[in-house]
Amino acid sequence: MSQSPHKWHQETIDSQKSKMEKTVPICPLPQDVATLTLPNGKTVQLPVYKGTKGPPMIDITQLYSKTGYFTLDPGFSSTGACMSTMTYIDGDKGELLYRGYPIETLAKYSSYIEVCYLFIYGHLPSQKELQLFEETMVSEMMINEKLIEFYKGFASDSHPMAIMVGVVGALSAFMHKDFDVNDPRDREYIAIKLVAKMPTLAAYAYRTALGLPIIYPNKKYSFIENFLYMMFSTPMNEFNVDKVIVKALDTIFMLHADHEQNASTSTVRIAGSSLANPFACIAAGITALWGPYHGGANEAVLNMLKEIGNKENIPKYLQKAKSKDNSFRLMGFGHRVYKNYDPRAKVMQEMCYNVLEKTKRANDILELAIQLEQTALKDDYFIQRKLYPNVDFYTGIVYEALSIPTSMFTVMFAVQRSIGWICQWMEMMSEKVQRISRPRQLYVGEDQREYIPIKDRKEEEKSRVCKLPMHSSLFGLVKV
Repeated sequence: MSQSPHKWHQETIDSQKSKMEKTVPICPLPQDVATLTLPNGKTVQLPVYKGTKGPPMIDITQLYSKTGYFTLDPGFSSTGACMSTMTYIDGDKGELLYRGYPIETLAKYSSYIEVCYLFIYGHLPSQKELQLFEETMVSEMMINEKLIEFYKGFASDSHPMAIMVGVVGALSAFMHKDFDVNDPRDREYIAIKLVAKMPTLAAYAYRTALGLPIIYPNKKYSFIENFLYMMFSTPMNEFNVDKVIVKALDTIFMLHADHEQNASTSTVRIAGSSLANPFACIAAGITALWGPYHGGANEAVLNMLKEIGNKENIPKYLQKAKSKDNSFRLMGFGHRVYKNYDPRAKVMQEMCYNVLEKTKRANDILELAIQLEQTALKDDYFIQRKLYPNVDFYTGIVYEALSIPTSMFTVMFAVQRSIGWICQWMEMMSEKVQRISRPRQLYVGEDQREYIPIKDRKEEEKSRVCKLPMHSSLFGLVKV
């Protein structure tokens, strides 16, 4: 790979290499065995592994060879796909650790750039290391001019997430030579490149959708300040941003940096297991994040608030949420993983109120959100079920207060999660044994059937062919 022109990569890469090796998961020795009894009475013993924290896991790697059975676990909710040193979650206790550090501590005393360093190198930086690292990150925020031209090809009403999937995937066209994914130095270089460019790509998607001129990053601003600068500045006016706003956005970035093996992270790992271009793997992760069950949760909060309409409707909608016969869901309350309280929500609640105080931006949606929070927190139904506001609820309110459009919410999430995705990819690529991901299935389709020549086939009672209207403009083939 060609040598990076930046001081950070030239002067510190050798000293960081030994530290990066500490981030490689070391497979522990089995500490116990589990005995499985099959329907025919045969028993097999399977090794049991115990991590630093969390439930032990039964190794079923050799289950089929020993028994002829596979396991069935739709959604992989009870299956461990890897060993990792990055993030730990205890949903019952409401605990989230980044490389062993509680998220509340990092949010209070550190910054997003420090967390990026922590994930890449496995330890928190010194003051000098942090300064050099952020300088490098800011210097890498520029993107190729030809990629900027790529934005012009999208329809004016394109969803920003559709743009992000396209442009991040297009990075692989600009960065596909001169690096070796099996080289830890090159993987570090790729990680810095990706995380640095994600805010720029997101800001340009935002400005393209609004028809605003492109704003280039400026080295006089910090990493987070540059993102705000590229999003909201205009060529006509001096750019000023309040420190409270910068801190709020920095905190949101930290809180969303990584979250174990969720849908998008698993997608990145599965794509990466085929040795695909890392930028293409991240584009795959963005696609998974786009869904409303994953990254679209804070967008769903705002849509829910708009459906409720006004404060007078809150009691009626809370009753709907309690009813098993009603499809209405109280978005932004409770969490699939955290059965007690989302630790990120505690941090975001305080930050949310700071932003509302600073911006003094009052509108019906924000007032409705605060009233809904206060009402639900006093309701025994939600208290008993521990359905407290989660990080998505408060994040959505902050974005609304900052005038970030709803369509950009998931894009913001993608920018924040990029460090987690690429470091999970780095971790997977560092493993000594490389395996392409290949889940199994329980086949419940037809048994082997006899082939019938087309002249002898009978027509189905109801045709299954989708008939499009002749005037359809699907894919733009026919203009109407």
